Amino acid sequence: MDSKTILICDDDPTVRSSLSLVLKRAGYGIATAETPEQAVAQIRTTIPGLILMDMNYTRSTTGEEGLELLAKVKVLAPEVPVILITAWGSIHLAVQGIRAGAFDFITKPWNNLALLESIRTAIQVQESSTAADAAPKSPFRRDKIIGKSPLLERVLQTVSRIASTHAPVLITGESGTGKELIAEAIHENSERKDRPFIKVNLGGISLSLFESEMFGHKKGAFTDAHYDRKGRFELADGGSIFLDEIGDLDMVSQVKLLRVLQDHTFESLGDSRPKQVDTRIICATNRNLPQMVQQGEFREDLFYRINLITVQMPALRERREDIPLLVEYFARQQARQNGLEPVEISAEAMEYLSRLPYPGNVRELKNFVERTILVSQQPHLTEVDFKNQYVEIAVKTGGHDTSVHSLEEIEKQMILRALELYGGNLSKVATALGLSRQAVYRRLEKYAIRPPE
Repeated sequence: MDSKTILICDDDPTVRSSLSLVLKRAGYGIATAETPEQAVAQIRTTIPGLILMDMNYTRSTTGEEGLELLAKVKVLAPEVPVILITAWGSIHLAVQGIRAGAFDFITKPWNNLALLESIRTAIQVQESSTAADAAPKSPFRRDKIIGKSPLLERVLQTVSRIASTHAPVLITGESGTGKELIAEAIHENSERKDRPFIKVNLGGISLSLFESEMFGHKKGAFTDAHYDRKGRFELADGGSIFLDEIGDLDMVSQVKLLRVLQDHTFESLGDSRPKQVDTRIICATNRNLPQMVQQGEFREDLFYRINLITVQMPALRERREDIPLLVEYFARQQARQNGLEPVEISAEAMEYLSRLPYPGNVRELKNFVERTILVSQQPHLTEVDFKNQYVEIAVKTGGHDTSVHSLEEIEKQMILRALELYGGNLSKVATALGLSRQAVYRRLEKYAIRPPE
């Protein structure tokens, strides 16, 4: 395989010529093919490092020739990344190609920066996958990520492998599992570590403010625009942007986000001049995006654009062996931050902590440990100290203990008990359970619990 040679397969000589010029200037070797047959013949002779492939080769616009060629490439050279070329109005064809194994797609007319970034990312991801077992070039920083469980180690292996690439990453998992920490680790172990890392909670941005927050505005763009303001993407230029709660983004905003991810350009409100941006996209969600795509609640093309690499964070109940390590870490942190003496936690207390359900995962455990330390003010904490601070649930049916109930039933009862305990104050309920307010609202809807007035 010649990793520096790119095969351009397109029936339009102008497209082939333009792409060849851009890629040669970027230092790549070029091979071209006008038809699928020529492309297959080229691949049989020399396997390129990457293929840029048009979807249509006749007057037909169905994309069948491109999909058929893609299928042949995946047989002849399965390791070679393929980037599809399509028109903006035919993105559905590109989505079909992504499903069939293509790495990415670009639209005509393409943006040279976005094109070169996609090519560089594709080659990096392919090389990192090939060298997965090789020793890392430098130590992987994971300062705030506590745990040694096999599930967590598997996540960190993936992160250490892809951190140095520019690939977009989607981090999935329940609320409180540490998705933001993983995003930070990806940034801190990348070439962009000395550049900005901008965090955005999309669940907290309304539709009316989305463009101003993300792309900025010029003075006078709207009533309260008294000065020019940079948006989050411009602030993240050269670095990484972390888009948390991306599953909460409305369909209109999804289209606007897709354009900047597609072309690496955006326009500030009140400014017609496009700005170019170079930023790595890291997204996170606790929602089921594939299901949302099926239900028409999330754009399929955006989904494929953000989840080139997917990292699934395990729930705390799936890595209970990490609970003692986390408890000790949070206890040390709390003592240091508040000038307290080191706290010792009894074996019985640790065993009790390791048995709890934790619907709020690591965030809930952290809040629970910190609350108990601050309220108890004791150098030695027992099981009783923690039980006094725990939001107790008493779910018994037919004499059976809570352990026989589903986790959903346990979670529902914990929410009901917390609502009762805190008089319906959702902020306090969220803090006690280690959840965000948005996550509490979603669970109220999920379990048909009527929120307090």
